[in-house]
Amino acid sequence: MSNYKNIKHVCFDLDGTLMDSHKTIYKTTVKTLDELNIKHNLREEELYKRIGHHFLNIFADLDITVEDFEHFINIYKGYYFNFIDYSVIYPDALELIKILNDKDVAVSLLTTKAQDQAEKILAYFKMTQMFNYIMGRREGVKTKPSAEPLLIICSKLSLKANETLMVGDTELDIQCGKAAGALTCAVTHGYRTTGQLKFEQPDLIVKNMKELITLLE
Repeated sequence: MSNYKNIKHVCFDLDGTLMDSHKTIYKTTVKTLDELNIKHNLREEELYKRIGHHFLNIFADLDITVEDFEHFINIYKGYYFNFIDYSVIYPDALELIKILNDKDVAVSLLTTKAQDQAEKILAYFKMTQMFNYIMGRREGVKTKPSAEPLLIICSKLSLKANETLMVGDTELDIQCGKAAGALTCAVTHGYRTTGQLKFEQPDLIVKNMKELITLLE
């Protein structure tokens, strides 16, 4: 695996990394806000550049008041699959995961989506069996950029953080990986600019999964 031959575990973010899901997220968010009669003027580009953050932070940033957040999330999850066909797997993402599977490199998912929702999305795209561990948002566990969820994954897989490559498209992914002591790879086909990702000083920056395949083979 070239200079990365010591990597025994690759942890992927979901939205903007393996999957282009921004239209699904936007349409579901607007539908839920409207259903709950929550005042907003949410534009797609405003949400696009904030994907990866928790909804609590997104709404606070956009001055959208959601009084019962848990109710919002429950309604949101119910509507999400009405718009799932707007989501697509990025080219070469499945090929990369299959290559890692064939090389016996552990593959995990770390997302800020709720655990049950993350599992349902992977099942919908028939990807569940490709992952050794799936880590969504869980009660009592910090979310990215904290190192905690990535360290939990490493512990569950009996692997060390310094044997891990964290792959993501936002500053949260890179900060999480660095905090855990993992190598980090930023993918620029997602929801942050190349400049924003370079600012985080990841170990690798790639345009797409095909570039990462070349580096890891």
